Amino acid sequence: MNDTEILEIGKNAIYVLLIMSLPILLTALVVGLVISLFQALTQIQEQTLSFVPKIIAISLALLIFIPMMGDHLMDFSTGLYEKIATIEKNEDN
Repeated sequence: MNDTEILEIGKNAIYVLLIMSLPILLTALVVGLVISLFQALTQIQEQTLSFVPKIIAISLALLIFIPMMGDHLMDFSTGLYEKIATIEKNEDN
C-alpha cells in the first residue's frame, strides 16, 4: 500500500463523515435559527424553548436519515474491506 492509497482512504473517510453528519447538523441549524428568530420577535428568552424543539427535530431527522447514513457507511466499509483483501493477496504473491 502506498501513500496515495492511504490518502485516498483518509479522504473517503472524511467525505463519509461529512455526508453522514450534514443532515443532522443542518436540521439543528435550521431549527435553532427559527427558534432564535421567534425568540427575538416575541422577546421570550427561555432556554428550554430552544432546547426541546432541537431535540425533537434532531430525533426526527435521525429517524429519517438513518437508512441513508447506514448505506454510506456500509459502502465505505465494504470498499475498505475489499482494499484490505487486495492488499493481502498482493503480499502473498
